[in-house]
Amino acid sequence: MTETVKSEQERRQQFTAQDFVLNCSTLLTELPVNDRAAAAAAEGFTQVEFWWPFDGNPVPGEHEVQAFIDSLNNAGVSLVGLNFWAGHMAGGDRGRVSTKGECSAFKENVEVVVEIGKRTGCKAFNALYGLRQSDFTAEEQDALAIKNLVHAANAVSELDGTVLLEPVSGAEDYPLKTAADALRIIDEVKNGDAEVGNAQNIALLADFYHLAVNGDDVAQVIEHHAADFGHIQIADNPGRGAPGTGSLPLFAWLDRARELGYTGHVALEYKQDHASAFDWLKN
Repeated sequence: MTETVKSEQERRQQFTAQDFVLNCSTLLTELPVNDRAAAAAAEGFTQVEFWWPFDGNPVPGEHEVQAFIDSLNNAGVSLVGLNFWAGHMAGGDRGRVSTKGECSAFKENVEVVVEIGKRTGCKAFNALYGLRQSDFTAEEQDALAIKNLVHAANAVSELDGTVLLEPVSGAEDYPLKTAADALRIIDEVKNGDAEVGNAQNIALLADFYHLAVNGDDVAQVIEHHAADFGHIQIADNPGRGAPGTGSLPLFAWLDRARELGYTGHVALEYKQDHASAFDWLKN
């Protein structure tokens, strides 16, 4: 007897809020940062992730850090993903890993990230690569990125943590657009020479939306690299909205990644107003 192929809608309906990590930097943005964990909990989520939540400041004060951690604890949710400082995201920045002139600030930020990891139990840390700079060659920036990623990975290793590297869409000067782009850098971090050092606790952040928008064959990326995924994020396309608002087979892709051995988290990193953002989970 031939097994019935599930529709995308049928696959979607198998899930509840507790199956996902909620990204509180793309969702619930109508609220102040430190109110979002409670709002996530009210919607049934038990796990959250954030971009760097301190307004572009790489080294926030202790009171700011404590207020953020208190917001998580008071809401009763777990922080399972956190971005390193990425510059001024609202102004167009997309990371500082490869940015010449920001190495000291990035390393100071790593110390804060490790401290937050210690106090929250967070183990996954997304390092946005940074934009190309016209004053430097790609090779110069990549060499700096390798050093910074090795440093960050070694620092979070004391937490049993993993650095994530993500292809991103919508930023022309961001050089990591495909899974292959990111995996090349990951391979260099893992196989660094004696001078630069190396680290094994780095993995691909597979954002199915970004990969699809940038032209990757997401199904083939999953077939060949599911074992290299350290984290998955989803949004539909077109529009970067909730699952079901576009045409991407997100849940077929998730099912296949699981079949191939992916056991990590899946985060909702779409953009939609709070009033309708979670309707798909209630239908």
